[in-house]
Amino acid sequence: MEFYQIADISDSRNKEFFSQFGVSNPAGCQFAFRESGSIVGFATLYFSYTTSITAKVAVLNDLYTRPGNRGKGIGRQLIEHCRKYAAENGAARLQWVTAPDNEPAQKLYDSMQTGKSTWRFYTYST
Repeated sequence: MEFYQIADISDSRNKEFFSQFGVSNPAGCQFAFRESGSIVGFATLYFSYTTSITAKVAVLNDLYTRPGNRGKGIGRQLIEHCRKYAAENGAARLQWVTAPDNEPAQKLYDSMQTGKSTWRFYTYST
């Protein structure tokens, strides 16, 4: 949340929200990457459906590696773990979005055998 400059960060709300995601939860799961016992990266995956391919899909909603741990392959390992988890749980694909100016992330994604969508991502507050 700090990375995306979210103004109202609530530790208690985050704890409550993220505690619902576990390996056996059909809604999704959060994976942590540990180095020397400390979490240095994480990925959050949610399941959804898309009518364009009439299938279940996995949405990689968060992928984060601490700045001092970047460039070590942690993001790649998290993506691959999420892809495997998605496949094991019946998802036809793993999909995600990134900010247009997040060039380091795009460099990683482009180095993998991923497809790049031409679709635009919109949000609408409720």
